[in-house]
Amino acid sequence: MSEILQNGHLEEFIGLVESEALTLHAMMLTSAPYFILMKPNTLEIIHKIWEFRAAENSNICFTLDAGANVHVLYPFSEKEKVNRFIESELANYCQKKQYILDAVGFGAKKG
Repeated sequence: MSEILQNGHLEEFIGLVESEALTLHAMMLTSAPYFILMKPNTLEIIHKIWEFRAAENSNICFTLDAGANVHVLYPFSEKEKVNRFIESELANYCQKKQYILDAVGFGAKKG
């Protein structure tokens, strides 16, 4: 991942991040006892992200936590376009259309 980020290879980043997220859930599906933590809306959001990425030639991608929550990742340069997509398409899958917008920070600073 470090090399991918240092070289700015967005397509490789997308492939690695999404593969890791889906592999984690595949492992949970095949464990004993097994767990299904994704929900139908999780899969709908993933498909919407893939469709948007293809249609808009975007670098949007997703990762998943250990539950049903999708985390949408994208370059800052696509912020406005992606935020419109989130509001118009993805928010409909969220409880009460609520979601969290976050950004990369600069880390902790000594006060």
